[in-house]
Amino acid sequence: MDKIKLLQKELSKVISGYEEEIEKLVIAMLAGPDGGHVLIESVPGLGKTTLLAALQAAIANSKLTRIQMTPDLKPTDIVGTEVYNPKKGVFEVKKGPIHGVNLLLADEINRATPKAQSALLEGMQERKVTLAGQTFYLEDPFLVLATENPIEQEGTYPLPEAQLDRFCFKLVLGYVSEDDEEKMLRNNTVHGRGAQKLITPVITTEEIVALRQEILTNVHVSDAIYKYIVSLVRATRPGDPRHEAVLKLPEGQYLDGKVLVGASPRAQIWIRHAAAVRAYLKGRAYVTPEDVKAVATDVLRHRIILSTEAQLSHLDGGEAVTTDGVIKTILKCVPVVTTADTQAS
Repeated sequence: MDKIKLLQKELSKVISGYEEEIEKLVIAMLAGPDGGHVLIESVPGLGKTTLLAALQAAIANSKLTRIQMTPDLKPTDIVGTEVYNPKKGVFEVKKGPIHGVNLLLADEINRATPKAQSALLEGMQERKVTLAGQTFYLEDPFLVLATENPIEQEGTYPLPEAQLDRFCFKLVLGYVSEDDEEKMLRNNTVHGRGAQKLITPVITTEEIVALRQEILTNVHVSDAIYKYIVSLVRATRPGDPRHEAVLKLPEGQYLDGKVLVGASPRAQIWIRHAAAVRAYLKGRAYVTPEDVKAVATDVLRHRIILSTEAQLSHLDGGEAVTTDGVIKTILKCVPVVTTADTQAS
């Protein structure tokens, strides 16, 4: 616990006003047996890349590589390829930047073509890649930290649903408060390359792996919490009885016809793991409904696809429908389990 608090403190040195987002980045890193990948969206200039570089600097023996995701990027530029060695007269494997690193920063991921984006899929899910008929296992921990800008549409490609589903969280960074913005302006040492020099390594990759196992082993998830998580995710799926039950409620009528595709079972897995990490960070050995609610939006927002009706709802003067609004409604409408049920074995 002390190591995690120190890690969050170190990250706060270089970026002000994002304490909640920093906590969620740490939660994703510790979630499940392998950790969860994170997609970060914000307008340019809010410190996405600085934050991720600071995370690497705070993990003592970690290695980071950055891939600028451009339209001309090929899958072999990520996973590697075979190169002919004329002296030996054979083809040799030349590994790509995905190998031998703990943190892979995929900068502006939506600028790469779907073919290049898909090169990350096997590594993100299986923590291994197949190259020239051989299987290469990636480092542990191995996390993909991807960034995207929401406002630059020209020259971008939407991420395929299968790619989005591999990310544990999608974090959205907004503008910070006026006071925090002034702090950043005054702190000249964090501008540019000076940011990482301020960071003191406070945790190792081995300790991260051990912490994950400790959380998996010692944080209790009751049957009631499992049922609550399943109910939440099923309520996002049109046609499911849980979704239909939400539509019958006064608050739930807002969702009628607005959701095209709901979240997958993988969303349930990530909610369970992320909620357990949050409980651990709060000093508890069991998961509560508040833990589930605290992580649900970040797990679900990139897995729910809105209908055309929802996307055009603001054009006729109606209320704009967003995935966050859909999730907020579902969290309000799905019955919450009691605290006593969450501690039951």
